[in-house]
Amino acid sequence: MRITSKGQVTIPVEIRQKLGLHPASEVVFDVVGNTVRIKKAARGQGRGRAVVEHLRGRGTVRLTTEEIMALTRR
Repeated sequence: MRITSKGQVTIPVEIRQKLGLHPASEVVFDVVGNTVRIKKAARGQGRGRAVVEHLRGRGTVRLTTEEIMALTRR
């Protein structure tokens, strides 16, 4: 297996299936000596949750859920 000029490698389909890796899956690299291990990231905070946490508390208008839903239905 070779590394591309962009530093990418292809994970064989058998390994992807065994680990349940799909496009946009998060992975973690562990370096132990001169060995690199790749594993599926824990289901902690995904990208969507990170975005929500980043935006939490930044709103300047106080609306109830019902008011927001009424706005989206118009």
